[in-house]
Amino acid sequence: MAPTQTISVLTAVHAPGAHYLPDAYKSLLAQELPPGWAWEWIVQEDGESTDVEPHVPDDARVSFGQGRSGRAAMARMLGLARARGEIVKVLDADDQLPPGTLARDIDALQRRPDIGWATSRVLDLLPDGSTVGFEGDPPEGELARGSVLEYWQTHDFRAPVHPATLAVRRDLLLSLGGWMALPASEDTGLLLALSAVSTGWFHAETGLFYRKWPGQVTSDAAHTAPAEREARMAVIQARAAALAATNWSYSPVAGG
Repeated sequence: MAPTQTISVLTAVHAPGAHYLPDAYKSLLAQELPPGWAWEWIVQEDGESTDVEPHVPDDARVSFGQGRSGRAAMARMLGLARARGEIVKVLDADDQLPPGTLARDIDALQRRPDIGWATSRVLDLLPDGSTVGFEGDPPEGELARGSVLEYWQTHDFRAPVHPATLAVRRDLLLSLGGWMALPASEDTGLLLALSAVSTGWFHAETGLFYRKWPGQVTSDAAHTAPAEREARMAVIQARAAALAATNWSYSPVAGG
């Protein structure tokens, strides 16, 4: 059966992490999708260097673009302009998808038209190749509207699910304005906005190998600087609260 539906895998990359792109690509090649589905890989450089494109595979399913440097949120939004899929899946350049991840995301969003987005269990991928999991994941199943936001507000601004595993309906993503214009936590901001207006899903099976390495953005001291973190959390919370207060809710059946 010729593919008629597409899941767009969206990757923002900057030069220091570009050498991990071949590993991310291998994890995409290992994905088996439901009949009638295909993936495309949108790789968007955060900047306009000559260091990233040599690591981008030569594959008709892969689209590479560049733009002015503005960190991950801006790169993802520029890449989103080329995405054709009705589902958008996040994949950071240094991470990998375990086999079956895309099929599970597609299944959840097809089977439950009231579900707007899905997340998965995460394992940290350490430099020696070993993996480490976490306790406290929610059970497999529905994440009620507002539940992730409420947890985040009462647990020191830490979400119960990882935004780097997000798969989301494209029209819902666009209706919320995409990723927040922040130097970090832009994906958390989107996750909480999604929770404020729609129901999600959590896969208990591992859906991401999250690479830990010294050059990653979240290892930078600025990421945890108190003044900036306080500002990020404040505006993330204000946006989510404003969305929740509107009583607007996303309905895929009705077209949003």
